Amino acid sequence: MRSAGVLQAEIELVVPFFDVDSMEVVWHGHYVKYLEEARCALLDKLDHNYRQMRDAGYAWPIIDLQLRYIRGAQFGQRLRVRADLVEWENRLKIHYLISDVASGERMTRGSSVQVAVAIASREMLLASPRVFVDAVERAIR
Repeated sequence: MRSAGVLQAEIELVVPFFDVDSMEVVWHGHYVKYLEEARCALLDKLDHNYRQMRDAGYAWPIIDLQLRYIRGAQFGQRLRVRADLVEWENRLKIHYLISDVASGERMTRGSSVQVAVAIASREMLLASPRVFVDAVERAIR
């Protein structure tokens, strides 16, 4: 199991009907949406969410996304999605774990990597902007 990040956020959701296929199993592409919800909760916890990133002059596109499907989630299943902040100084790297709320069983794990891009110049930065690093440092104290 991966070690915990310096800051975590969790959300819970119930798999909706419109996320499943004819076998009532979540279509693989919808897991990305679940990760995004947990990532937004983590950024809110940092008090530096996507709107604040934009207002500071930076976009944070995802440049890498990894998913490992262990067991398919099903219609009506209650899921817990945990996001762990593991890197922030040069890039934003988050590890994820999706598990069944009732049993605690691991369903899916993943990671995402985002980099800062200056909105005005569209230039990718080689280090995270100070405004973001400061937000992380405040949150982990």
